[in-house]
Amino acid sequence: MKILSHYIMKKLQCLVISIISLAATCISCDKFLEEEIIDQVSVDYIYTTPEGLDVGVNALYNRMRQYNAPSGDNSNLQANVFFMAATDLGLHRTWFTPYGATTHTPQNFPKDKWVNAYKIIDRASAIISSARTVSMDNNAKKKLVAQARVIRGELYLDLIRMYGTILLDTVATNAQNIDDAVTYKAATEDEVFGVINQDLDYAVANLDWQVPAGRYGQGVARHLRGKAAMWRKDWQKAAEEFDAIILNPTHDLVDINQVFGADVNHKEALFVYQRNQSLGQGDDLAGGGGFWLGSVFTQRIYEKASGASASAGNEMILDVNYGGQSLGWFYPNNYLKSLYDKTNDKRFSTYYWPDNYTAYIVNNPSHPRFGQPITQPEDNYRRYHWSLKKYADFQTKLVGTENSFKNYMYYRYAETLLLASEAHHNLGNDALALSYINKVRRRGYGLNPNAVSSFDFTSWTQETYLEESARELAFENERWFLLKRLGILGERITLHYRNGDNTSSEASDAINSLTPWRAQYINCPVPQSQIDIMGAAASQFNIGY
Repeated sequence: MKILSHYIMKKLQCLVISIISLAATCISCDKFLEEEIIDQVSVDYIYTTPEGLDVGVNALYNRMRQYNAPSGDNSNLQANVFFMAATDLGLHRTWFTPYGATTHTPQNFPKDKWVNAYKIIDRASAIISSARTVSMDNNAKKKLVAQARVIRGELYLDLIRMYGTILLDTVATNAQNIDDAVTYKAATEDEVFGVINQDLDYAVANLDWQVPAGRYGQGVARHLRGKAAMWRKDWQKAAEEFDAIILNPTHDLVDINQVFGADVNHKEALFVYQRNQSLGQGDDLAGGGGFWLGSVFTQRIYEKASGASASAGNEMILDVNYGGQSLGWFYPNNYLKSLYDKTNDKRFSTYYWPDNYTAYIVNNPSHPRFGQPITQPEDNYRRYHWSLKKYADFQTKLVGTENSFKNYMYYRYAETLLLASEAHHNLGNDALALSYINKVRRRGYGLNPNAVSSFDFTSWTQETYLEESARELAFENERWFLLKRLGILGERITLHYRNGDNTSSEASDAINSLTPWRAQYINCPVPQSQIDIMGAAASQFNIGY
């Protein structure tokens, strides 16, 4: 009898991964796992040959890109944006509503993180187990297995941090166990972290530091291993992993203007999701689909005082230099704005679009004010609000579309330094903790990260740490998890998270009357469809929902 960790009843529909001969990559079946049984497992060579294992690992990367950086507007994008924006730094205007009484429920909360994570875990486990019988160069095999184990460890770390109580299964679905009886059993935290740590330790031991763009290397494996240790308050292990990254020359801080510049495959990047239109457009293809993230957080300045469409009389027309076609669904809030030294901190002008409307120049050649600053916008957050610029795409995003094919930096060295700072503080080594946090701070001010400056912190406190982390890493998929790990998520959401369409509506919701914090929100709800499948065993999950 198997302990099932999947969103279905271990009924295998297909394990089809097709090779695109020209791109030398792979496509995973859209209907990866379903309840209907199909009793054939095609493309056996994926699990029996060296070439097949490589194709299988490529398929995992494709699935991970869809999991963390999906194309288009869908619930998978909602799931990712939630963890980026539904924090003490965010302002929600429209679209998916975090913490809403009718939306933050098992029925309506995005299901994709739970569902997709377990799909990918199953295929990672298949590669890990099948590799044992594949005859090939041992070092090459270890590197392929290590990549699959990073992915599996990363996903289990994601799941336990998001949901609190999860299922655990490292035995892949195959033709022999497809009809095994199913047992749904909540895993203990010790059991889950046992798998996470074993997978990541294996990856650390077998991955290289220098790897091609879009592949997991030792840097990201150590970064994730350190994060796992932080979750368990193993400060010594966390410090060791982060220090190893810091002491190795592979990764380092880059100039503030380069961090989110045109090419994010730089030394600061621990891992970057790659996109390339020429290799096929779509989540299952090598090129990836058009990503909307750069549009989610950007105002629609081109709609200024003119409704939804531009005409010859409008001050502004669509312009990629101002973000192009955008959505304005979420924004940075006033609390985050208050944390910046707006005069000296270069991040305020580099990571965000201008806060002062006079910085926007009338770009409609037919308008009499062409080339002059725009007139004051109306109080409408859809059209004008302080906006995030980190994911702006000035190269591949076309006018008239939200689609972007810019590469997406997911893990970066600045976070390593900040986490290392926290770990060393908890070990009582504030001198080193300050050294690490001040490197990030100096770079933010456009200074040499390794030279003492007048902006340096001289004491380490949790509040100082949280504020500097916010300045550097806002809207980068780490804040929600950091606040939860520190035990202050609900407190900080209540204090600072905001809703509103304009200054009046935001002010009326100053204490989150529209989206009040509830104790159960500390864990995301397991999807109702999966609860229904589990039946009586589901009582182990979704406590409070």
